[in-house]
Amino acid sequence: MKEMTKKTHRGLHFMIITFVLLIIDVFIFVKTVQTLETPILTNVVLFIFSIILFIVICIMFSGFFTLQPNEAAVLILFGEYKGTVKDDGWHFVNPFNTVKKISLRSRTFESEKIKVNDYMGNPIEIATIIIWKVENTAKAFFDVDNYDYYVRTQTESALRHLAGLYPYDSGEDENIITLRGSVDEVSAALKKELQEKLEKAGVLVTETRLSHLAYSPEIAAAMLQRQQAAAIIAARKKIVEGAVGMVDMALKKLSDQNVIELDEERKAAMVSNLLVVLCGERGTQPVINTGTLYS
Repeated sequence: MKEMTKKTHRGLHFMIITFVLLIIDVFIFVKTVQTLETPILTNVVLFIFSIILFIVICIMFSGFFTLQPNEAAVLILFGEYKGTVKDDGWHFVNPFNTVKKISLRSRTFESEKIKVNDYMGNPIEIATIIIWKVENTAKAFFDVDNYDYYVRTQTESALRHLAGLYPYDSGEDENIITLRGSVDEVSAALKKELQEKLEKAGVLVTETRLSHLAYSPEIAAAMLQRQQAAAIIAARKKIVEGAVGMVDMALKKLSDQNVIELDEERKAAMVSNLLVVLCGERGTQPVINTGTLYS
């Protein structure tokens, strides 16, 4: 439904008019009551007029309402949508209008932790925080039954769908988008999907962010061991690459500076010793060889 802007009258102006009418009505009523003892038709008519005027004044009071900043009022006249008032202040409208106020302020919603399967089928726990506000009051009131509940249910639906599109972590492939390592990309994808779902309710999603992400308790220990193993392997790989480079540099330095002439067997022994020293987890113990390499 398309939102329409409704123009209203200033409340102060109509309040002055209402009080003036009330004073006139009281004056007429008092005068007619004082002269009712003399059965004059004019007095009876004025008495009935004062009563009708008083009823009209009472009805007029129901046409006043106030709006704070970032607040709107949806006007409904006998079941028909007449428009939306978004200007803050004191307003007066047709007293027969039904005024439904709605907040336009930004709201924060944090979903509950839900258990879903990621792209690899691993059970994970995930939750999100979204910041949203009502942008189209007509859609929020007339296109959905309860826009606040609609936001909650669609957030959970979008979160479940998003979790199935990406793996929890990258594993051996570091170039893929993951829930844990690609926070900005995942948040942008969640925001886009949520906006498409909540457009029907006239809601604008301003920000989304994952608030909780973890493996489910039943596999958390196993996944931690896997992550530790992957980290150890990656660290060992770096250590070996660095050690090989240092050994190569040492052999070249010895050869270029003519420190010692090494045959292939002596080079192999030196490479073995250097790799043990450089790649070992603990400090090495020197062994003194009193003989030669060949005996």
